Amino acid sequence: MSSVRQYSIGRLLLVMVAVVIIGILIARNYYGNANCSVDPRIVQARELYSGYDTYARSGDYYKIFDLLDSIEQIYNSTPHYRASFELGVLDNNRAAALLTIAIYGDSIPASLNPWSDWSADSIISLAEKHVKRAIFTYEKWNAGYEDKSNQQIRDMIESGFNEGFEEVEADLREKYLEARVREIENAIKENSRRLSVCYTNLGLVYRYQGAYPEAVAQYEKALVLWDRNLDAENNLNKLLNRPVKKRNFIQKMFPPERND
Repeated sequence: MSSVRQYSIGRLLLVMVAVVIIGILIARNYYGNANCSVDPRIVQARELYSGYDTYARSGDYYKIFDLLDSIEQIYNSTPHYRASFELGVLDNNRAAALLTIAIYGDSIPASLNPWSDWSADSIISLAEKHVKRAIFTYEKWNAGYEDKSNQQIRDMIESGFNEGFEEVEADLREKYLEARVREIENAIKENSRRLSVCYTNLGLVYRYQGAYPEAVAQYEKALVLWDRNLDAENNLNKLLNRPVKKRNFIQKMFPPERND
C-alpha cells in the first residue's frame, strides 16, 4: 500500500465512528417510535431494530447483518413497503457497517466478521453498492411523495396499504392508515438528513479508493442536503486542506433534532 493511501486511510479512521453513529441514531430514532398505531405487519421489524446499536457496540457483525436481513424480509413481505424509504435505511446501515469492517478489519475477530476472507477493496466495493442503492431508494421514493398533501398521500397509498387488511376492523384499518400517512410526511422531511449521511458514506468510499474529486463532490452534496453535517464538512475540509471544525460541548450533548 502506498504512503499516500496509508495517509488517506489514517485520516478515514478519525471520522468513521462518528459517521456510523449518525446513521445508527437516525435509524434508531425512526424505528424506536413504534407504538400501537403502527402497522402490525411491520412492528416486529421495528422491535428487532432496537438491538442494532447493541450489536454495533459489541462489534458482532454476523448479528448486525443477520438483523438487517431479517428486518428487510419483514418489509418485503408486505407489498406497500417493498420500495419504501425503510429499505434505504437498511442499505445505508449495511454500507456504514461494511466501511467500518474495511477500515478496522485487522482488529475484528473472524468469529465476528462475516467478511474476514474478503480484501478491504472488495468490502469497500460492496459498501459502495449498498450506499448507492440506498441513495436510489431515497431519491425515487422522495420523487413520488415530495410536495404531496396529506390527502394526496392518503389517496396514493390507501389501496395498496390496505391489501391484506380485509379481515381487520374498519376503524383499525383507518388508524393504521392515518399513522402511515404521518410517517410518510415525517420521512419526507427527514430524508434530506438520511441522504446527507448516504453521500457522506459515499464520499468515504471514494476517499478510500483515492478518487478525491469524486469524494469532494459527495461531501458537497451532503452539505447541500444538511448544512449541519459536520462529518461531511470536516471530510471536505481535510481534502481541501482547510481547518477542521470541532463540536462544542452543547453540540456533543444535544445533537441536531430531527426535522419532523
